[in-house]
Amino acid sequence: MARSTRKKPRGTYHHGDLERALVEAAARTIQADGVRGLTLRGVGAAVGVSRTALYRHFEDKSALLARVALEGFRRFHAALEEGIAKAGRSKGGKPHGDVIAEMGLAYVRFAAGNPSYYDVMFGECLDDWERYPDLQQEASATFTLLVETVASEQARGRFGPGNPVELAEIIWSISHGMVTLSAGKHLNQTDATVEDLIVMSSRMLSGAFKA
Repeated sequence: MARSTRKKPRGTYHHGDLERALVEAAARTIQADGVRGLTLRGVGAAVGVSRTALYRHFEDKSALLARVALEGFRRFHAALEEGIAKAGRSKGGKPHGDVIAEMGLAYVRFAAGNPSYYDVMFGECLDDWERYPDLQQEASATFTLLVETVASEQARGRFGPGNPVELAEIIWSISHGMVTLSAGKHLNQTDATVEDLIVMSSRMLSGAFKA
């Protein structure tokens, strides 16, 4: 017997599907109207679910924002891992790329491609991270990935001695600063793109910390 091709009625979701749909709707709302324009009622209406179904997943706006940030850090972590993998792909039997530069480029591209998630992850709309251990864990794991990469680069002789956590904080701050300045149209004094500047900063850091 042929399988039915009828679609589920609007507002009919499995548990995981509904949560994902609400997060995606929240991200779209933030992109269109900013964080201040986000409301639980509006997100529920956009997805077509009742307030009762909505509150089964998120008790308040902060809980929804935390879930948006969590999804953002998961995507961000995956983007950084891809940057590491890209730098490590063999060319002539040797890694062909600068891993710190590739992570920086991944940072810039993630911010450009996921502005709603990025704004929630690094904005000031969440001030009670202790409520969300999953979010804390994912954010910490993402930073740890950078710290471990820096330590690995030190072992290879690309960076001189130093606290890898401090070096990771410097690298992260430079990337974040460039993204912020670029978004505000403040990096327009030359023809260099923000990606060009990321690569240049990696080379400068490499030279500085080798000295």
